[in-house]
Amino acid sequence: MRIGELSKLSGVPIPTIKYYLREGLLPAGERTQFNQAQYEETHLRRLKLVRALVEVGGLSIAATRTVLELMNAQASDLARLGKAQYALTTRKEHEPDEAWEWATARVSELLAQRHWQVSPRNPARLQLAEALATLRRLGQDDYLVLIDRYADAVGRLAAMEVDAVLTRQNVDSMAEAIVVWTAIGDSIIASLRKLAQEAETVRLFGEAVFQAGAERQE
Repeated sequence: MRIGELSKLSGVPIPTIKYYLREGLLPAGERTQFNQAQYEETHLRRLKLVRALVEVGGLSIAATRTVLELMNAQASDLARLGKAQYALTTRKEHEPDEAWEWATARVSELLAQRHWQVSPRNPARLQLAEALATLRRLGQDDYLVLIDRYADAVGRLAAMEVDAVLTRQNVDSMAEAIVVWTAIGDSIIASLRKLAQEAETVRLFGEAVFQAGAERQE
């Protein structure tokens, strides 16, 4: 297929496709003439994946490139799955203070209590610690008491997700599932949480509460 058809089938504008090609997110097509190339179904599948990671998953171009490189790696062991998952987690520098020291200790305690064997290099440890430290700095201690319940809930969710991933036929398919489900799953969980919060508030206080808020937003 030509780039125009690739754009039509994927819903991605031609200038964006060319940008993805320049950034190495999409492999080059087979050159047929000086300024023309042919693309295959594999290009369409990869383009849809890139679009999902960038537009829905919110990944940067650099992070998307890293994830795709890990998916394309020749290694056929499960370590590649972990590396792909790590690449989806944002890394930041942290200024140590009392809240940060408390939060990192709290994360280690939470993992130990559940016997979760997690690498010290897993960037999600620092991401969680930063979130807990921020709550601590803001004095949101009544929210912090919910963390154990959150951990219990996501533990059950993770077990279901891993079981589903392991039904895939090969490591390549597993790696793609890890990438897609992590990036898009975060958006799904966040959206479901907001919907459930509104539903629970309406159940307790009536629909007028959220209707009034929505009207002020318009």
